[in-house]
Amino acid sequence: MADNIYEQLAKHLDEAPAGAPRSPALMEILEVLYPGEEAEVALGINAFETKTAAEWEEALPDKAGRLADILDSMAHRGTVFTSQKPGAERRYRLLPSVVGFAEAPFFSGRDTETTRTLAPLWKRYMNEAFAGEMERGVPLIRVVPIGESLADTSEVLPDDALEKKLDETSFMAVAHCMCRRIGTYIGEGCDRTVENCLHFGALGRYIVEMGMGREIDKAEALTILRQATEEGMVHVCDNVQGGLHTICNCCPCCCAFFRAKLADNYDTVSRSNYVARVDSEACIACGLCEDRCPVMAVAVDEVAVVDEDVCIGCGVCTPTCGGEDAIRLRVREETAPPPDIAEFVSVRMKK
Repeated sequence: MADNIYEQLAKHLDEAPAGAPRSPALMEILEVLYPGEEAEVALGINAFETKTAAEWEEALPDKAGRLADILDSMAHRGTVFTSQKPGAERRYRLLPSVVGFAEAPFFSGRDTETTRTLAPLWKRYMNEAFAGEMERGVPLIRVVPIGESLADTSEVLPDDALEKKLDETSFMAVAHCMCRRIGTYIGEGCDRTVENCLHFGALGRYIVEMGMGREIDKAEALTILRQATEEGMVHVCDNVQGGLHTICNCCPCCCAFFRAKLADNYDTVSRSNYVARVDSEACIACGLCEDRCPVMAVAVDEVAVVDEDVCIGCGVCTPTCGGEDAIRLRVREETAPPPDIAEFVSVRMKK
């Protein structure tokens, strides 16, 4: 019976826009994250509706009277999202794979038996099935360029105006990077900062309430972003129009999205509307841009040369340029905003 529950749960979780395709590693992950009757509860709720415990009891009458406690346990485990507005009842929904039950156990940075068990399983799962999920139909994430890397800052497009978007957020939190935490556990990590995944609004409040992260203000958020730039990380966010939910600061050596892109040519990251271009007269062929490029789009001989088809427009190449701003980001000739939420969900739901 238990095996059948996890088979059903795998199928249920895969119905979300950020799904969870079945594989042997996934089945082991689910047994860790959804113990006992929590798997049954997960089958009875979904990621598309946010309801009170009493409302969810209609789908789970056998859990009546104790469903709220089970849902709270799942919320702290990182499989259920919960929120509560002033004067209203607490509400719950199932968390998807990303951002959700994949990252949540690692957000706090605590070294636990659960995180040590999950780390190699997630590494296996990436190889078995999940890399394809990250690109299905449309990538889950998109690149946000470093603002200072633009040749003309007046050209910043609305969806890339990070500082303005930070002003529009209602809450800011920081948590640990799942990918670098996993890298540390499996002996493939790097020495870059780990506590720099930023989360906003209701998601940020949930992360802080569950003890998975801490609240920050705009000044600290900008400091974290600047530090990530110095360390050669790529800013990425949700690949949809609208307000910010998450900004990850990704390194190509640990990030699951970049590892899949580089190793197996998966289209896991939507590039920005910018491209790095070189002023050949100013370039001194120092090679720093080539060293820093996360996707190997830059080659240096007598001068730096950018493969514009490969460039993702992140701007990581620009801050350490040895010339006088010899390499900078410029707006591509053809630009497009990220998909709106309806288009994103529609495309992602096509199996």
